[in-house]
Amino acid sequence: MAIYLCAVFLGGTLAVLVRMPPLVGFLVAGFALNAAGVAELPLLEGVADLGVTLLLFSIGLKLDVRFLLRREVWGTASAHLALAIPVTMAYLAVLGLLGSALLGGQGVRTLLLVAFALSFSSTVFVVKVLDDRSESQSLYGRIAIGILIIQDLAAVVFMALVSDSTPSARTLLVLLVLPLAIPLRRVWSRLGHGEMQVVFGVFVALVPGFVLFDSLGLKGELGALVMGVLLAGHAAANELSRSLLSVKDLLLVGFFVGIGYSGELTWAAVGLGLALLVPLPLQGWLYMVLLRWNRLRRRTSALAGLALTNHSEFGLIVMAVGISDGLLEDDWLVVASVAVAASFVLSSLANRRSPRLLPWLARSLPPLDPARLHPEDRYVDLGHAQAVVLGMGRVGSAAYRRLVQDHGLRVLGIENNRSRVEALRRDGINALEADASDREFWVRVAHATEVQVAILAMPFHGTNRVALAQLKASGFRGRVVAVAQYDDDARTLLDDGVDDVLQIYDGAGSELADRAVTPPAGPA
Repeated sequence: MAIYLCAVFLGGTLAVLVRMPPLVGFLVAGFALNAAGVAELPLLEGVADLGVTLLLFSIGLKLDVRFLLRREVWGTASAHLALAIPVTMAYLAVLGLLGSALLGGQGVRTLLLVAFALSFSSTVFVVKVLDDRSESQSLYGRIAIGILIIQDLAAVVFMALVSDSTPSARTLLVLLVLPLAIPLRRVWSRLGHGEMQVVFGVFVALVPGFVLFDSLGLKGELGALVMGVLLAGHAAANELSRSLLSVKDLLLVGFFVGIGYSGELTWAAVGLGLALLVPLPLQGWLYMVLLRWNRLRRRTSALAGLALTNHSEFGLIVMAVGISDGLLEDDWLVVASVAVAASFVLSSLANRRSPRLLPWLARSLPPLDPARLHPEDRYVDLGHAQAVVLGMGRVGSAAYRRLVQDHGLRVLGIENNRSRVEALRRDGINALEADASDREFWVRVAHATEVQVAILAMPFHGTNRVALAQLKASGFRGRVVAVAQYDDDARTLLDDGVDDVLQIYDGAGSELADRAVTPPAGPA
């Protein structure tokens, strides 16, 4: 355990120092431990399964099933599978002709199975990237997650079809989870806050979720996703998702390390695994073209496609099923592990440099009349706003009200969470759904001569910095203020050029003193 912790900590630290996500370091640590002959921990696979289970449960908590039925989600996922599989099969056939031992002389069935496994994108990786950016509820984030769920369901159907066991009548007992959601919601409402939120989430994800579905011959991870969907919309859903975040991230370390223990590495396996990355950019571009065809903006299409440009852990599972059924040779699991790990590294680099890549990727997509754009992806109209508040959580909403009530300004609130935007509108707040890192949005702010103030009130420091950089690049000349949680974050924002920074807890103290002297007229 100590050796594992040292390797994981060292790998994650080195990744952060070279400005890459820690998960890249965890992947390298897994392969390094395996190559060094360190035995695999008996609990590693269980820890990884727990992490993936909680991840899918958290996705379910935020998921609107109706969203999966939208054309830009199921249509893109289906069309991508239909196009990516034959393209990958042709590439694999070429590798076989060039002398690859695993591909030489293989029939269509083998090529089809490998191409099918390589056509998925990684749910774990993409959701981690979106969560780190606080963009899982943005339009492109929701579309990407919807496509991933459709792909995961396709993989589950495949595994059910090739499995020797057929579902029994007792599988219908899984329908019992539907009425179970009602008492679970009532119990949840009485638990309050704190550690019981975490205990409740882990219990629901694992017992009526994973264990019940697994005992009935279905994928346990699918059960966790279903339970999350059944509990979505509860008033405490966001709080529970945040409470599970650290637990989930810690357990997912086991998943990334475990990829390195898929088998014994050989130079031939590494070479073929890296060669399987060649079609990956084309697969990512296919996502972009298909999303553009569904009337999404170039930027939205490019962001979603870039996030989905990687291979999937589900591909490893599909390959493992193929190996157990004698459809593939054992070495394919190691080759696929190398391909998946390498795709994570490349995708991390690409997504980190997305501001530089987006203009080039956007130019590669076909033009579209702005009037024909998807209703949820049209350009933002600032109207006659004099102030713009980015991030309409509690801090941003309080700033919005103060600007309106005490300073008499016309204010526009910007939020990337559509459900929150709808709730704000019901409360009479002028709010729009937009992305703070969208340069086109900030150009419109800069050109809107009435906008005098921009407030950066988003919960993640990195997102505020990205928005500030876009704001400066657009030529905005008004006053810019931001919030920060830590002293070093405040100094960084001041160095980046904001006019003033308010630390969250300082603001809370001032408000508390005001209320002590003059109580507010109504609820905050």
